[in-house]
Formats: sequence, structure tokens, C-alpha cells
Amino acid sequence: MSEAARPTTAVIIPALNEEVTIGDQVAEILAVAGQPDLPVRIARVIVVDNGSEDRTAERAAAAGAAVVAEPRRGYGQACYAGVANAGDADLIVLMDGDRSDRFDELPRLLAPLLAGDADLAIGSRTLGAYEPGSLLPQQIFGNWVAAKLLRLLYGVRVTDIGPFRVIRRRDLLALGMREMTYGWSVEMIARAARAGLRVREVPVTYRKRAGGESKVSGNLRVSIRAGARITATIVRCSLPSRES
Repeated sequence: MSEAARPTTAVIIPALNEEVTIGDQVAEILAVAGQPDLPVRIARVIVVDNGSEDRTAERAAAAGAAVVAEPRRGYGQACYAGVANAGDADLIVLMDGDRSDRFDELPRLLAPLLAGDADLAIGSRTLGAYEPGSLLPQQIFGNWVAAKLLRLLYGVRVTDIGPFRVIRRRDLLALGMREMTYGWSVEMIARAARAGLRVREVPVTYRKRAGGESKVSGNLRVSIRAGARITATIVRCSLPSRES
């Protein structure tokens, strides 16, 4: 495929205190981006520093990423800031900054979009493989509940609310995303389903998080709060209102 024919792609990584992992993650992405047979052109790798108190921004920049500062805390806030800085990229790739996702599996997620079979492709860790300890019981249960609600309220069948996903930038902007905290990922699925977009899952491999426990799943209290927010987001998006 010629350079001009390959869709331009921006990779967005929301990051909070990920100095241990972010440099290696950016290096992995750039190594894959340099492969001549990749069906897209990685135009930008954007690390959104969501108010880190360590050297996340410095190490991301040193590894070759464009760093965007978003001091307003919130996973969705950071993702939105990345999208706003993605320029005219055709596709948006979202992934976390802890090296749990394997960027060399990006072609798996791209395949259904480029074939015209999907509008939003999500990497499913439960359909794929995950290292012992990479998904904690509260994550597995929370994803199961969210998946059931999404199917019940929107008719969309998913097994996982994974962070590794691909969507066309124009489609994402048209969704009118409003959830700026933990519910960003499920809101995207809910709004995509309401808009008639085709949501597809792709099996992916999930590695155990490097650099300590997750800020959400590693803390039971935070996990409960995040779960409540996610559930509320799924229900809110189903209600007819000016904001949904």
C-alpha cells in the first residue's frame, strides 16, 4: 500500500504517573510504526500527561512522543485532550500507559475497520489471553456487569470494556462524548451503539501491569467508586435527554 493510501492514525495514551513504563511503551509503538507492511501511517503518538507528579512527561518526550498537558484529572478528560490534539488523523487509537496492551497487535484491531466491517474495534482481553494477575477479580466482575448492561440497554454484545481500541476520528467527534472520568470507555460504546455504529471485539493479549498496582483496580475503594460511575454512565446514556 502506498504512503498516500494508508489512513493516518494518532495514538493517544492518557497517563498519570507512568514514568516506569511510558518510555518503553512509546518505543514499542514507534517500532511498530516503522514497519513497512503496517496498513496505516502513525502520524502522531500523543501522551496526555494528566497531572503526573513524576517524570512521565519527560520520559514520554524523550522516547519520541508528543506530550500534551491536561491538568484536569480524569481518564476521559485526558482522552478528550488527546483527541483534540490529533489534528486531521483519520483514525484514533486509544490505549493505556502501563504497557499492559501490546501495540504489535494493532493490525488485529485495524482489520475490521479497514475491511468495512466495523466502526469501533475494541480489544477483548477475555476473548484473547491475559497474564495471571493482570485482571483482578473486581475488574472481571465489573466488566461482566457493564457488558450485560450494554447488551440489555443498547443491544451491543461485548465481553470486555478494554482500553485498547480504534475508531475513526470523525465518528468519535460525532458521538458527543461528555463523560470525563472513569466512564469514558463505556460511554463510547453506548453512544456508538445509539448512533448505529458497528462495534466489534477482537481478541488481544494483556500483560500484567508494570510499575506497581493499577490506580483503579488496585484500590478496592476506588474500584467501587469507578464501578458506580461506569454503571451510572451506561444508564444515563440510555435516557432521552438533551445531554445524551
